[in-house]
Formats: sequence, structure tokens, C-alpha cells
Amino acid sequence: MNKQEARELLRCHSFIHNDLDHPKMQNGFLGMLRPFQGELIEDNFHELMTIIEVLADELEKPSVERELIAALWGICQYTRAWALYPDSMLQRNNLLTVEQINTLDDWIDTISYAVMVLLEGGGPEEALSNYRHEKS
Repeated sequence: MNKQEARELLRCHSFIHNDLDHPKMQNGFLGMLRPFQGELIEDNFHELMTIIEVLADELEKPSVERELIAALWGICQYTRAWALYPDSMLQRNNLLTVEQINTLDDWIDTISYAVMVLLEGGGPEEALSNYRHEKS
């Protein structure tokens, strides 16, 4: 995946892509949550981590593009608001299992840690360490 492809996929996963009919818009990270079809798509999480890895040097620049931060922040915030907070729409309507809540919480923690480390200039190795540890 190159940087242009990573940016394009990030727009889809964060539901800010201009093409609302793009398949990733419907089934990407945020798309899978609204409307929730009862299943988390694990490939979305792995694809987001690949996107972060591809864009790592962009996230370590002294001045980071607003769209990148907005997309990543949006994924984390909307997931919390829609699924992780006890009064979120998915929990309030009993649409998530405890296991799904824990999985989403782990994914968002891993994503936000990676982005934070990169923004602080900690390097991709440290940024992706939690993710690589979980995969092994």
C-alpha cells in the first residue's frame, strides 16, 4: 500500500470519503458500526494499522495535516460514542456482546497509542509495538 492508497482508505474507514457508495464506506471501520450488522470486521482494524504504518512519517512531521488527524481522531471518538460508552447507541440497544465491546476497546486503544507515539516522534517501532505484540 502506498501513501495515496492509505489516505484513500483512511477517508473510507473514517467515513469522510466523497464517494458515499464506495464499498469501504459501508463496511469500513465506522461503516461497520452504523448501522451495526452484528459483526465486527477484524480486517478493518488490521487495515487501519497498516495505514498508520504507511503514514507514520507523515504523522511524525512537526506539522501534521488536519485531515489525517481528523480522520484518526474521528475513528476513535465515534467508536467510543457509538459503541464503547455505556450509554452509547449500540450498548443502550444491546447490540454488542461483552466480547465485542472489549475487542473494540482494545482496537481503539491500540490505534490511539500508535498515533500518540508517532505524534510525539517516538518512531514506528514503538508506535506499533502493542499491535505487533497482540498479533503474535
